[in-house]
Amino acid sequence: MTGTAELIRGHWTRGEPGREAPQQLVIALYRWWVVAMALKIAGATWDICWHFKWLRDDLAPPHLINTVGTVIVLGLVVFHTYTGIGADRATLRWMQWGLGIFLVAAPLDVINHRVNGLDITAWSPSHALLYLGTGLMSIGLIRGWAQHGRGDRYQYPIACFLWFTVLDNFLFLNQHQEYGVLGLAAWDRGTPYAEDILLQFAADDLGRPLDRIAVEYFTLPVPDWVYPSWAVLTGLGTLLLARRLVGRKWTATTITAGYLAFRCVAWGLLAAADFPISTVPFFLLAGAVAIDLSFQLAARIRPLVGAVAVTAVSYAALSVQETYLAAPPSDYWSAAYVVVLLAGLWWFVQFLLDTEIGRRLTSRAQMTTGARESTTPSP
Repeated sequence: MTGTAELIRGHWTRGEPGREAPQQLVIALYRWWVVAMALKIAGATWDICWHFKWLRDDLAPPHLINTVGTVIVLGLVVFHTYTGIGADRATLRWMQWGLGIFLVAAPLDVINHRVNGLDITAWSPSHALLYLGTGLMSIGLIRGWAQHGRGDRYQYPIACFLWFTVLDNFLFLNQHQEYGVLGLAAWDRGTPYAEDILLQFAADDLGRPLDRIAVEYFTLPVPDWVYPSWAVLTGLGTLLLARRLVGRKWTATTITAGYLAFRCVAWGLLAAADFPISTVPFFLLAGAVAIDLSFQLAARIRPLVGAVAVTAVSYAALSVQETYLAAPPSDYWSAAYVVVLLAGLWWFVQFLLDTEIGRRLTSRAQMTTGARESTTPSP
């Protein structure tokens, strides 16, 4: 820490993006990014179950934890921007736009709650801006670490964690249904998780008496096709991209196992503290394994065969989990269009990374954003 602080003081001078700096300093900056994103994820994980128990509070502990992470992110982006260290121009733009959108979305979300009362669904416009800002920051981090993390002994674990942040950011929306299905079951048992004032607030927001319909509106506000479709297309789509760009065997499985381990630890801690609990999407592990195995197929058939295998395995695992454990209600017929969209996504990724036309388009996009490095073939 002392050595890093001295390096920071010694390099606190104005510089252009991509400026040369000691590797020790650059690695330290990205490790602080890991700390910041871990705090933001921890705060967000606690926050969603908080809203299934109590009315919203701007200064609730989960918000404060998330704010600490955001303050660290702000300091890091300021350092990258002023000194030009640790990020080329394109990477810096991803970080700046992500932070900027997040900082605009946070007060908008507060205003939204003040004007509209309880913002019941996680799928609201103000929340979408928060997810978008976090996602753009994660893209910048992945890009920056790919350039500067080579040779570090924690290069692969940190790369997996950064992809974990993208996965968590996408799947955070599905947690509303994962908490909601158990919240509705608790109401049916006569032991609701939420306080009476929150349930009454939700009923008033719907304009009806406090009954099961009002509680279901609060706990499961989106159609049943959303949960499995979003999990496969965005969650497993993220893992597909991670496997392709990181290039190591079992990368998708490793990231998913880490995500599920985190969710299980969070589940235990929240349950011990008497907070509402959620289902955990264990079915994603089957889809991740299918993604890793699909990379053994020939490239020309991989998008179609892989999409069919991943979709079929994921939906089957979700059905097993719903039968023997617990899972949000799902429309399994949605697999018919999900497999088509996943195959298209898979083909598009492969087209950009494997074909000469795709590489030219990618190279041209990098030139227009001011990127200095050339595109390199993925493993």
